[in-house]
Amino acid sequence: MTEATGAEDVRWDLSDLYAGADDPGLWADLDAAEAEADRFRAAYHDRIADLDAGALNQAVARLEALEQQLARAGSFIHLLHATHADDPEVGAALTRVEERGTAIGNRVLFFQLEWQALSEEAAQALLAEPGLADYHHFLETARRYAPYRLSEPEERVLAEKQLTARSAWTRLFDETFTRLRFEVDGEALSEEEILARLKEEDRGTRQRAAEAFTDGLDEQLPLLTHIFNTVLSDKAIEDRLRGYPHWLTERNLDNEASDTMVDALVDRVTDRYPLMARYYRLKASLLGVDTLFDYDRYAPIPGTQRTVSWEEAQRTVLEAYGAFSTDMRAIAEMFFDLGWVDAPVADGKIGGAFSHPATPDAHPYVLVNFTGTPGDVMTLAHELGHGVHQYLAREQGHFNADTPLTTAETASVFGEMLTFEHLMGQESDPQVRLGLLCNKLEEMFATVFRQVAMNRFEDAVHTARREEGELAAERVGELWRATQRPQFADEAGEAVRMTEGYGHWWSYIPHFLHVPGYVYAYAFGELLTLALYERYREQGEAFVPQYMELLRAGGSEAPEALMGRLGLDLADPGFWDKGLDVLEGMVGQAEELAAETGAD
Repeated sequence: MTEATGAEDVRWDLSDLYAGADDPGLWADLDAAEAEADRFRAAYHDRIADLDAGALNQAVARLEALEQQLARAGSFIHLLHATHADDPEVGAALTRVEERGTAIGNRVLFFQLEWQALSEEAAQALLAEPGLADYHHFLETARRYAPYRLSEPEERVLAEKQLTARSAWTRLFDETFTRLRFEVDGEALSEEEILARLKEEDRGTRQRAAEAFTDGLDEQLPLLTHIFNTVLSDKAIEDRLRGYPHWLTERNLDNEASDTMVDALVDRVTDRYPLMARYYRLKASLLGVDTLFDYDRYAPIPGTQRTVSWEEAQRTVLEAYGAFSTDMRAIAEMFFDLGWVDAPVADGKIGGAFSHPATPDAHPYVLVNFTGTPGDVMTLAHELGHGVHQYLAREQGHFNADTPLTTAETASVFGEMLTFEHLMGQESDPQVRLGLLCNKLEEMFATVFRQVAMNRFEDAVHTARREEGELAAERVGELWRATQRPQFADEAGEAVRMTEGYGHWWSYIPHFLHVPGYVYAYAFGELLTLALYERYREQGEAFVPQYMELLRAGGSEAPEALMGRLGLDLADPGFWDKGLDVLEGMVGQAEELAAETGAD
């Protein structure tokens, strides 16, 4: 059984949104949104091109209020489903809210299309008006999609069909993994519980957990392969209909990242793959093994493993945040004190972790699956970083609060770094410091190198699905192995050997389905944040208000403009080397600590 951590009763309270799926207020809000959508359509349909700046500002403000009301209902039902994915009544309510939301959204879809249809000259003249300053970035960003928009009837059909397209398949995926149990050592473990076993000190335990996880995936492989193929095909169809030139074009537009910027990131990271191999050769030595297998990657350094209680994890993160900013700590404390966190591994709860912003008139919610590993402390720090960012950005309003995925990872990774530095500063034992450093490096490698390797997998699999048709599980596994191996190798050969079963581990990763193309954003955010953290080390206290203002800005400006405030140039292809150099320095530090302890 999973050891008790004190997180078992830490469940979130969603009543700040609605009392439950049967709350009359939920359905009343949807009725009110529907009525407002009809009024909005009557007032503005076929009229956007005739509006002056003042009237356009008024229209956007009305649309923002309407969409925030829809988002409140949608946020609630998705949060409820996240902890009750096995409840058919909640599932039915989710479908009903999604259907209502799509129908209402279709009533006001015309606004974006008519705005995008304006000539560039007319649009720029309006955007130059001071009266539109509050919505300048929102309106400017919307126009980037103009070349890929269809007619209003076509857009409405695509939106309606989405409920039975990718959305339905990703829900099936989530609910499948919520129910799935993996048999190992006489226990039936959830996904979160069995993956936690890969961080056990005993190698036999790790190996049995990996084999059991593979066996469980293999049993579901026909279903998971079909889901994956269907989502790949669904995206290919929509990309073709819209005329996107590349499978990643839509994601880059959403991330406000140029193709050139993303290509530079991927190229710089893949060029530095040997750094990961260098570290894992050190780790093999630390573990005393000749061959490091995939299930050994997250093994703790001998003598450093321990279970962390929820209380200790909470205290650690709050102390780390407070040492940086008392305001940051105060905001983070609200998540614990006011029931904004759902912490335990529980039946019916989806795996993974996230922070959901909900809406600016409410507050964010954080979900983790806390098993008491040191890595779980970092996950908590990560998600609370998101939460603090989302809480501060509420000031920008619904349309300007959310950031692209790339810069959304900034605050979360910064929160991890604060927590890591806090732990290292408290510890004097070189062996424990080595364990902390290795654990942090492995998380960073998973965020940078592993995510870019998964980007290479996505690139290969999307291309293959479009050129070859439906892909067998074996073909997908072949592409997975081919794109995973390079991150573990250098001129001397493989530093980590993949087992045969690892070839099917692509099938449990939800980002490939929920948000195709997402994964490079993690590497983007990690390397960007390492550069930011270096600024903090250089400037000290002077950096704190600049950083807090960055978080408050939310998505009100483009990422390049926001980071430009802090003197960072995202357009410089060499920018990514700054973060990669920090990683290399940390590997060197691990080698020195290993020598100091005699562990190498």
